[in-house]
Amino acid sequence: MAVRTIQWKNDRVVMLDQRLLPHREVYRVYRSYQEVARAIREMVIRGAPAIGVAAAMGLALGAAQARAKTFDRDFERISLALAKTRPTAVNLFWALERMRRVYTAHRSRGVEPVQRLLKVEALKIYQEDIAANKKLGRFGAQLLRNARHLMTYCNAGALATAGYGTALGVIRALQGSGKEIDVWVNETRPFLQGARLTAWELKKEKIPMTLITDNMAGSLMQQGKVDAVVVGCDRVAANGDVANKIGTYPLAVLAKRHNIPFYVAGPISSIDLNCPSGKEIPIEQRDAMEVSHVFGRPLAPKGVKIFNPAFDVTPQELISALITEKGVIYSPYQQNIRNHVDH
Repeated sequence: MAVRTIQWKNDRVVMLDQRLLPHREVYRVYRSYQEVARAIREMVIRGAPAIGVAAAMGLALGAAQARAKTFDRDFERISLALAKTRPTAVNLFWALERMRRVYTAHRSRGVEPVQRLLKVEALKIYQEDIAANKKLGRFGAQLLRNARHLMTYCNAGALATAGYGTALGVIRALQGSGKEIDVWVNETRPFLQGARLTAWELKKEKIPMTLITDNMAGSLMQQGKVDAVVVGCDRVAANGDVANKIGTYPLAVLAKRHNIPFYVAGPISSIDLNCPSGKEIPIEQRDAMEVSHVFGRPLAPKGVKIFNPAFDVTPQELISALITEKGVIYSPYQQNIRNHVDH
């Protein structure tokens, strides 16, 4: 893979610091679960699947360093600290729950076996994510085989996952099939994941792309320059509503207005069957400085009131299909999502 987002090396967690891209590629080594939790919270690593992998590795790291005498208490403390980092991405909680099942199933064998098996499970989650994204990419490429001019939003590439990507995984697979494509990349304010990260990834992979500001998308659709929109997701509710980076919802509205298919790509781990609809998805509120400043430089008047939700919810009726590693899900989502996950 051209991009390595997160790795487990010498019983340490290594992450590419995405805050510094595209200008600097810096890999940071994290030696404790507290450092991993801070890296997730401060967006050294971001993207729902990548957050899940990081949480699993952070828990394995913390458990490996816990003392036998206080192991159970430490396990709970570590789990809670990681769960508090980012509330919207369900992959975080899915990964922690998988790790807890290993802990519960094997705790009676002693501390050392559990520590070893938690590490094995974290690495399994990492490897499964890459494999799932590649399968998802193939299903998406087949679905979008007649589309040439694509549009994406935020970053749903290798940087948002353990590797390969979800929405960008579809785009990679399309190009890999020999299809000629070009990609419109929305800059994605306020954190500029499109301008900084997606543009960097596509350039690295030599996939033709054009960067635009977020308010240009509708005009391009009006001019017939977009065949399909494909985005990632941070959580899919049981009814098909999707939480993704703030700005996804208006993009879906624009696509609907112009009869352009709007696809959401994400692994099964992003589906939350316990969440009835988008109304129940918690929306993370982030630091006002992400809006008022860019790379530490102020843009707005000092003291101005700022609203900075990190995500919005796209209602299922605006979504043409959901793409997962198991295939493609169409409406009616309420029934088909459950059948798809259980199959």
